[in-house]
Parts: sequence; structure tokens; C-alpha cells
Amino acid sequence: MSNACGLDFGTSNSTVGWSRPDRPAALLPLEDGKPTLPSVIFFHAEDPLVSYGRAALGDYLAGYEGRLMRSLKSLLGTSMMDDSTEVMGQAMPFRKLLAHFIRELKARAEQAGGTTFSHAVLGRPVFFIDEDPAADRLAEETLAEIARDAGFAEIAFQYEPIAAAFDYEAGIAREELVLVADIGGGTSDFSLVRLSPERARKSDRREDILANGGVHIGGTDFDRALSLARAMPLLGLGSQLRNGKAMPSSQYFDLASWHTINYVYTRKAWSVVMDNYRDAADTASLDRLVRLIRERAGHWLAIQVEGAKIALSDAASTELDLHRLEQGLTLTITRDEFDASIDKLVARTEKTVQQLLVDAGVDGNGVDTIFFTGGSSSVPLLRQRLAALLPQARCVEGDRFGSIGSGLALDAARKFG
Repeated sequence: MSNACGLDFGTSNSTVGWSRPDRPAALLPLEDGKPTLPSVIFFHAEDPLVSYGRAALGDYLAGYEGRLMRSLKSLLGTSMMDDSTEVMGQAMPFRKLLAHFIRELKARAEQAGGTTFSHAVLGRPVFFIDEDPAADRLAEETLAEIARDAGFAEIAFQYEPIAAAFDYEAGIAREELVLVADIGGGTSDFSLVRLSPERARKSDRREDILANGGVHIGGTDFDRALSLARAMPLLGLGSQLRNGKAMPSSQYFDLASWHTINYVYTRKAWSVVMDNYRDAADTASLDRLVRLIRERAGHWLAIQVEGAKIALSDAASTELDLHRLEQGLTLTITRDEFDASIDKLVARTEKTVQQLLVDAGVDGNGVDTIFFTGGSSSVPLLRQRLAALLPQARCVEGDRFGSIGSGLALDAARKFG
């Protein structure tokens, strides 16, 4: 039995894939029989209990006192990795938090597979950090150290879109030139790859990879943009102080970003909010902000906005129930409003693909297939813009949360046997 796995530690969801001889690569069940474990930890305040994934979100939404941590992967490569946060009354380094989650991911995979995984191929975005090679190398090195601390003896890395390409290749019958579009929670990553059943047998695939590209834009950025455009104005963003100046916005940007929501609950942040409240021309919206902070409902609001984003992939409009901010408060958001909020982010993603085609020396008309994977690959505006760049390509839907993990498992079997 193979002791190597493919581990996809995602910004929003994580999976572990396993490939054994004479069996197709498979994702291991990690929570309630499901192959995905949301990348979430909840530390209870009143006891040493720690919950993960859907259970963590459930405990938070049920009103238990504690600390919810999400989008931990977004910290890699940033200066925040050297900082700590307060957990159960003690300072806990962010490095330790990430190791905590990956150790749990490993343990659940081993329990599901009935084996011990000592080797792993970890997925990584094309760029952890845009236009900063030193920070990008540091992010990979940090993740490798964390994985070793979590119990893996041998670590290798593979670009996430390449892993998705390996998964897609396992099911095709002829050669194709494929753009893999992996739109995840924290990054959008692209690879232009020649795939075929014959090429799949090769151990060295470097000559089949025409180009890689990526940008640090993903689902959490879409959440943030939509929140700032539609939800945060209900809490005072864009309002005025009595002296005519604009309301300071730092607390709204923290609330709109998954990995900084907890900053709003600090004494320093509360002091700023109270100062703004005293100086506000109209306190009605600030009353909602104060209530949100007192109830520590920032993640709850972020979950509502994320749900709206998901709903707008299929619907022309959706309505948010925001009763925790104010009794009877609702907010209607349309697809057009969502598109407008993310237009600049999508434009940057388009430019990334255009540059990738230039780097590869390939005309957009020569691409056979766009293989969409990643949890945010269903955003309509993004799909439309990418499809327009490659007018002859057919669009194929991968397993949005599983293609990378399955491809990493195939790569782990090749690398470690």
C-alpha cells in the first residue's frame, strides 16, 4: 500500500487524494463522508475543545463563545506569518495554527485510508505572492516546514493547475491543448498543457507544459469586493463625519476580508469605532456596526455575503437576511451589481491569461479546451471573459473541489511510488 498522498490545502476547502496500484486516484472522506474539509478552525473559549471544517462553522453559527479562523492559507508569504493571535487566552503563532490544521487533515486522511502517510505532494498556487519571488519562495518553504511539523517525512510540491491537468488527462482519449483554469479561494492559477493518454505515461512532463501563470485573486477577493460594495455601506462605509470628512474605512476592509475579521474585535479597533461613532453625522448605520462587533458576528456576515456570491452564479438576484444587524433588515443584490463589484479583479485575471498565451507563443484560437476547476470557477463573469479569449475552445467542468487533490495523488504515486 502506498504511503504517499496528494494534499490540497486550500484557502476555503482542503482535500487529500490517494492513488494505489490498479485503482483510480480517489479522494479520502474527511468529514461526514465528504471528501472536502473546509479550511476552518474554531477554538472554544470555555473548554479546550477544537473543531474543524463544517463542525467549526456550525459551532460558530450556533453561538458558542470562541475564536473562528478561516482562510489561513492567505497568510503564507506575508509578514503576518511571523505574528501570533490570541487563542483560548494565549498567544498562538500563525505557523502553529496552520500546522494544527494540516496535522488534523493528515490524521483524518490516515483514518479514512487505514494507513500512515509519510510522503506527500502538496499543491501550491503558481504564485503565493504576486511579483515578489523572494516572498513566494518563503511561502513554499514555510508550508514545507509546517507540513514536516505536522508529521510528513518527505515533501514535494506541484502547481495546482498542473495537478488538475493530470486529473483531466486520466479521462481523455486523444491529444488536446488545454488551458487549466483553477479559480480557488485565494488565487487564480492557469497552465497551458499538452495532454494525451500517451503523454500521461511519461515520468517527465516538463516539455508538455507550455506556460504557467497566476494572480493572487480568488473567491475570497470576490467576497471582499461584494461585501465592500453592498454590505459595508449598511454599516457606515461611505458615510460622513460631522466635519464633512469621509468615515474612516479601515474597519470595513478588515470586516470584508476573511483573515482579518478578528482584528475588529481588539480593544484598539473598538476604540477607533467609538471615536467614529461620536463624530458621525448619522449614527443609524454605525449602530449596526456596533451591534455586529459586540456580537462578534463578522464571520456570520461574511458567510451571508459568500452565500450571495454563490447564489448569483445561477440567479439574477438574491436576498440576504441580515436580522442580526437590525430586526427585519434585508439586502437584495443583483448579478449586475456583483459583476460591477468584481470587474477590475476579473480584468486582472484576463490579463494573466493573455500574458500566458504570449509566453507560450500560442494563439487563442489554437486552444482546444478550457478545463475549469476550483471552488470559484463558476463565477459567470469570469467564465465569460476567459471563454471570449479562447473562442474555439470547449469549456469542460472539472470537480471544482476535487480535481486538484486527485491530480496530486497521481503525482505522488509517480514521485514516491
